[in-house]
Amino acid sequence: MSAPQDVATGRLPLEGVRVVEFSHMIMGPSCGLVLADSGADVIKVEPVGDGDKTRVLPGSGAGFFPMFNRNKRSVAVDLKSEEGLEYVKRLIATADVVTENFRSGGLDALGLGYEELSAENPGLIYCSLKGFLSGPYEHRAALDEVVQMMGGLAYMTGPDGRPLRAGASVNDIMGGMFAAMGVMAALYERRTTGHGQLVRSSLFENNVFLVGQHMAQYAVTGRAADPMPSRLSAWAVYDVFDTGDDEKVFIGVVSDTQWRAFCAAFGLPHLAEDPTLATNTQRVGARERIMPTLRDTIRSRTQDETVRLCETARLPFAPIKRPQDLFDDPHLNETGALTEVTLADGRTARLPALPLEMGGRRLPLRLDLPRAGEHTGELARELGYSPEQISAAAQARTFCGDSAEQSASIH
Repeated sequence: MSAPQDVATGRLPLEGVRVVEFSHMIMGPSCGLVLADSGADVIKVEPVGDGDKTRVLPGSGAGFFPMFNRNKRSVAVDLKSEEGLEYVKRLIATADVVTENFRSGGLDALGLGYEELSAENPGLIYCSLKGFLSGPYEHRAALDEVVQMMGGLAYMTGPDGRPLRAGASVNDIMGGMFAAMGVMAALYERRTTGHGQLVRSSLFENNVFLVGQHMAQYAVTGRAADPMPSRLSAWAVYDVFDTGDDEKVFIGVVSDTQWRAFCAAFGLPHLAEDPTLATNTQRVGARERIMPTLRDTIRSRTQDETVRLCETARLPFAPIKRPQDLFDDPHLNETGALTEVTLADGRTARLPALPLEMGGRRLPLRLDLPRAGEHTGELARELGYSPEQISAAAQARTFCGDSAEQSASIH
């Protein structure tokens, strides 16, 4: 695989922290991604053979592995074997953090649950990412779609009576982010107490946090929030407009100053001078009267012209883009917001970096996407295994890397 394109200069925030990750899909790997991009040594434990099944998901799952697993090392282990389990326990003994997002009780049955591991290592931080936190739903199976439906997000996203999931795995990703925040807070607390702790993050409670503003709206006003497509907007101009070249642009006008700037930019002085449209409240009440004129005005221009006028007038605006359009976005390409990784077939792709700047720089790519088990032998040597033991484990397939890594580790 290709060498990393960006190399860290200087110390990263979590350098020196070791994380052992038992994860698949999105929620667990996204937690590990935040920690890994921040400098932690994240070691992904995968099954012997093809590794994490996420590596070969088709369709909408094809991007899961490449998006959430850079900057990690991979070991391939048969956890059902005595030798594989011993390897993992020796690895965990060197770790600061263990993360897992498998079914409840799965790791406990192997002696890899929080109670047993923390008894051996009181400083260990153990992070479980699940569908639900403690309570009546705790043992239910969950998916992002499930919690969006039961947590009000799908109701708010779709038209009235037609719940619709959000167009990205928002709870999986944010659940992973909150887990990473919890891990970092626990690491900070350990500096004072010397003790680790169990950190738990969930899909459902994360989703409830996302719709909390709508719950608060009901608490304040006594009126239930309408689904977003059906809502009465707080602003008169806050909508998607068709342009003359069959494209679309979102424009928001959220102050009286912006209204005057909008009218000036688009040649609508008669609306700016109309005293019945002077305030936002008046304009909201007059939407049915003014919106046809605004739509005709925008439709008479191309998307590029509309964008240029909005940018000059310093108005909130957004040309409507598709995910694949972002590969060519000039801002993302100029600022290092996309990180190049090597895909399984050898092609490269530039995927989103963490949306952070620290000390004026983006967090760098240190390790490309790992092959399944690529670092098993490397870490076995760190753990004190002899070449003969590593070779025997590879033959027995209790812990082993891919062929290239395994050959290097033996010789």
